[in-house]
Amino acid sequence: MPDACDQLPELDTWLAPFLAATGRKTRRRWAPFYLRGLLGPGERKSLQPMAARLGLSGHDQLQHFIASSAWDDRALWTVLAREADRLVGGSEACLVIDDTGLPKKGTLSVGVARQYCGALGKKANCQALVSLTLARDEVPVPVALRLFLPDEWTCRPERCTQAGVPEAAVAPRTKGEIALAELDRLRAQNLRFGVVLADAGYGGSAVFRHGLEARGLSWAVGIPRNQKVYAADVQLVSPTGRARKPVPDQEPRDAETVLAELAWRRVTWRQGTKGKLAARFAMVRVRVGDGPVRANNRHLPGAEVWLVGEWRLSGERKYYLSNLPPQTTRRALAGPIKARWICKQAHQQMKEELGLDHFEGRSWTGLHRHALMTCIAYAYLQHVRLSEHHRAGGGKNGVPPTGSATLTELAHRAEGHHRTPLRSSNPAGAMSTLPEALPAAF
Repeated sequence: MPDACDQLPELDTWLAPFLAATGRKTRRRWAPFYLRGLLGPGERKSLQPMAARLGLSGHDQLQHFIASSAWDDRALWTVLAREADRLVGGSEACLVIDDTGLPKKGTLSVGVARQYCGALGKKANCQALVSLTLARDEVPVPVALRLFLPDEWTCRPERCTQAGVPEAAVAPRTKGEIALAELDRLRAQNLRFGVVLADAGYGGSAVFRHGLEARGLSWAVGIPRNQKVYAADVQLVSPTGRARKPVPDQEPRDAETVLAELAWRRVTWRQGTKGKLAARFAMVRVRVGDGPVRANNRHLPGAEVWLVGEWRLSGERKYYLSNLPPQTTRRALAGPIKARWICKQAHQQMKEELGLDHFEGRSWTGLHRHALMTCIAYAYLQHVRLSEHHRAGGGKNGVPPTGSATLTELAHRAEGHHRTPLRSSNPAGAMSTLPEALPAAF
């Protein structure tokens, strides 16, 4: 019977730059164990079950590796960004901003509060992670996962201190502010992408849209149906009466109302596993009502952008804004808008295949490092998938179309389904012997 570790082709070679970034020898030893625990067999990917399946005498060493605040893992996030860029980066890639909820029963885990949880589709006790995912040709690679701290946490610094939240992270920040900070980090690392995508939870914020605009980025974001917009030909005119500042020569209207008057045309944006994916779209150039506020409490016209409506086969309508060029076609607008959903697939796979939501620790460091290792494991599976597709000589640009089963099969192959513990395996020189104890500065 083959060893379970043999089901992880080229993992040790692929991991080399990550291990180099961990620094100390002990961390270089335990990082592969943790990754193999995530990629390995078993339904539960928390510390104790993973340690048992890895053939370890206990889980203390894995606990030290994943939760110790004595070392800085920012270098690992940098290596992850470089690998993601190598796999799917480029001008045709998109960077998807979203968040994902991790349901929790207790109240002591860092960031836990009653808030909307996408995994459950309702408000529930959960942690919320702001995510950034690089994707091209429907191949996603998550590159950032950062915890959002609700008011229940930021207004109680002592609670944050107990959970190990860094002092700089205690200050209240919106999800949009967290996303923009991570975006700046990734841009500083030269991550390549052509357009930023986000849902209405982010795109409905004028501050967030202005942040993208100020960074000179192309973007397409969801908005609420009552977002106020002006016609593209709106003009500022001299007011009547005592008012001195110019005012718009027309009233703003809801996005829903504006698009309801337009022609909706069917657009196919890609071929799915069950046929062509299509919906009806309407689009028009507008100026967003998000400029400075005047005395009548109305916003002046802001930048000129595309207002886009999507009418799905279910009858549901969604609304978007995009600063893509005026000559952009309907299909060229629909493609990026619909590409955003690939991050949902990544979130689901990271939870179901790799245990993103299985971490049982309570600390800020432990949660983020577990999320980091989950992202690295996911990137490795995408590396294997793309390498195998390239060797098979198939696909546009060498990139296979995404399907849930494709990555699932890779994860199952990595798991091996042999249930063989790793006690007798020797997958890498760095793992040839287990350290008997960890130094204090682990």
